[in-house]
Amino acid sequence: MFFRQEGLLDGLQVLDLTRLLPGPLCTMLMGDYGATVVKIEDIVSGDPTRAIGETIDGEGSFFWQLNRNKKSLALNLKAEHGKKIMRQLVAKCDVLVEGFRPGVLERLGLGYRDLSTLNPGLVYASISGYGQEGSYRERAGHDLNYTALTGLLDLSAAPGEAPVMPAVQIADIGAGSLGALGGIFMALYAREKSGRGCHIDVSMTRGLLPWLVYAAAAPPGDDPLPRRGCGHITGGYGCYNIYETADGKYMSLGALEPIFWQNFCNAVGRPEWVEKQFNQSAQEGLFEELKALFQEKTQDEWVKFFVHHEACCEPVLDLDAAAAHPLAREQDFWIEVARLEGPSQRQPGFPLLFSGFKGEVRLPPPRLGEHTGEILESLGYSRAEVKKLSKEGVVRETG
Repeated sequence: MFFRQEGLLDGLQVLDLTRLLPGPLCTMLMGDYGATVVKIEDIVSGDPTRAIGETIDGEGSFFWQLNRNKKSLALNLKAEHGKKIMRQLVAKCDVLVEGFRPGVLERLGLGYRDLSTLNPGLVYASISGYGQEGSYRERAGHDLNYTALTGLLDLSAAPGEAPVMPAVQIADIGAGSLGALGGIFMALYAREKSGRGCHIDVSMTRGLLPWLVYAAAAPPGDDPLPRRGCGHITGGYGCYNIYETADGKYMSLGALEPIFWQNFCNAVGRPEWVEKQFNQSAQEGLFEELKALFQEKTQDEWVKFFVHHEACCEPVLDLDAAAAHPLAREQDFWIEVARLEGPSQRQPGFPLLFSGFKGEVRLPPPRLGEHTGEILESLGYSRAEVKKLSKEGVVRETG
């Protein structure tokens, strides 16, 4: 069906009805490891990320980051024949991922209950901000709102200061993309035993709950929740913090375990600091001494210094420096995706390593409707029928 890829997930058929970030990243990761992924897009403009960022081969650079190893079918799901084609695809697929507001696909007759009658083994994942049920189900939201409502954002601040704007999409990726990915494979495992698929309700707000396990572990009392910048790993202790260097750059000190803190103190010639590690009354003075210490050397000098000391102290790197770091080069953290014209584009590589299998770029991100004809013909449509459907506005082809 559609097209074949060799890999860990070879044979897994995925329909991607998602747009923007959470769903496309989830399905791209499946495609990276060999799944067959067909991206179903609106016939007019397709995924909005096609217009975001620098133009690369006619598409936005953000789209390029999220849609390698997929083929594009531009399909009008409001047209009756478009729904028919969708049902034909569903009958042969394993996984469907969608990111519409709750109720949209149900109103089109393409909800889980409708489609599972055609394919009882279908694993149907719905990614939304607040879940498929409850009073917030149709409420608009974004990553910042989800982190705000769970309490996560409030914890991301120093005492007396405003919460820090996250530099990356925590809920979208951590709860949406990766949450859906985990749920899908749990459901596929269950299907191996029962033969039946299921509907997965992926709430990007609810999916942040595992991120709060440390915060929730605070002992009960009058003030049980950890407050801003007061915990062991939230800035309350000198042994686990960020310090500016002599050249205006920064080092991350993560000497949380006593052995690493002891190593650090001995390395910098301050053994008297060892006993102050978790002495709360000593933290203010310790902070000042640590700040002064790190101002004595540049970032590069500290990096060279800690090569010979196991103290969990590493440089804070910008993105270019991180991509050029030896660890990133040794383990292929970043990959280059070839373009039709011009230089290749750098993208985050494959996050998981498996014995016997590896992630691979098999296909560049597709143009809108690039594979419409190929996919419909695999379903039995003739070339003449595809052209007729294109003229009728049911599908769109890009030559």
